[in-house]
Amino acid sequence: MSKKPTRALPAMHPGELLREDIIPALDIKVTALARLLRVSRQTLHAILREEAPVSPAMALKLGKLCGNGPRLWVNLQREYDLEKAAKAMKAELKAIPTLKAVA
Repeated sequence: MSKKPTRALPAMHPGELLREDIIPALDIKVTALARLLRVSRQTLHAILREEAPVSPAMALKLGKLCGNGPRLWVNLQREYDLEKAAKAMKAELKAIPTLKAVA
């Protein structure tokens, strides 16, 4: 029985996780969440719209508030940024050869 290759899910912007899962689970308004995080509503809305990244400082705040630590938020942002850059640079990267080490 051969295994089918698994295809990775696209990277998720941290704002999507907040918008789709965390906020509904907490049953909290964005204004109240922004107040608890000690950020402006505009800052939080920009993250929720996926227009702004989650900075390390915001990751610390989200990790503390949600109880899941900052690494989740930093890693989500890093993976999202990396995938976005790879898509934007696809042609450029294709033109760069991969060197093989000689043993």
